[in-house]
Amino acid sequence: MLSYPDIDPVAIAIGPLKVHWYGLMYVIGFVAAWWLGCRRASRIGLTRDDVSDLLFYSAVGVVAGGRLGYALFYGLEQWLGDPLWIFKVWDGGMSFHGGLIGVLIAALLFARRKGLAFFTLTDFVAPLVPIGLGAGRIGNFINHELPGRVTDLPWGMPFPGYGPEARHPSSLYEALLEGVVLFIILWWVSSQPRRRGLVSGMFLICYGLFRFSVEFVRQPDPQLGFIALGWVTMGMLLSLPMILCGILLTMWSRRQPVDGKQTS
Repeated sequence: MLSYPDIDPVAIAIGPLKVHWYGLMYVIGFVAAWWLGCRRASRIGLTRDDVSDLLFYSAVGVVAGGRLGYALFYGLEQWLGDPLWIFKVWDGGMSFHGGLIGVLIAALLFARRKGLAFFTLTDFVAPLVPIGLGAGRIGNFINHELPGRVTDLPWGMPFPGYGPEARHPSSLYEALLEGVVLFIILWWVSSQPRRRGLVSGMFLICYGLFRFSVEFVRQPDPQLGFIALGWVTMGMLLSLPMILCGILLTMWSRRQPVDGKQTS
């Protein structure tokens, strides 16, 4: 059994001002996305300023969609009991699936503004996302969030506030799969000519499969528990439509024109 690393969730404290590692991980994700996006912007006719604008749209979509999605999927009862709770972002609570919907809406608006095909833009955006996902999961780990289920594996560790039992570091599993592995797959596929929509479809399939798999060792959300069959979690339920949509999008892409005529 490993010891849980003693990392203060507050990265910087200056008087009453506190900057948390979790917030810094969002910054890392957006900075990385901007830098990678600028490398490839010309491939779809965008400028560096366009990439900055796109990230602003996306940031609004991530925060608004992530918070609203968490309220709907994981905290509906609490939201109904206290409508103002949704604005208390400092209490924590963001949903990836809600954030994804927010980003897709932002991408639709941006694509219309720039006269781009929607899936050309989402194919451009998809490889920029995993670094932020991986950084966010590391932020969850530092915050003592998303504990895994009890395990006797040698790399299990006790999570602060969850008793002495060794648990899967499930947030680190997600950081590896959703961050490192997903980035490698999408960056490689998008570095060569491919059918429009393929990269977006692969993002949905891979993320959905990774998230669904990790849910088997991740502790269910305490306010929900298992929602079906004694083992199905909300994360699993929300990931299944992603996988299905990804498969359909990948099949649809076979009839689309080739995008991405330059390598990275």
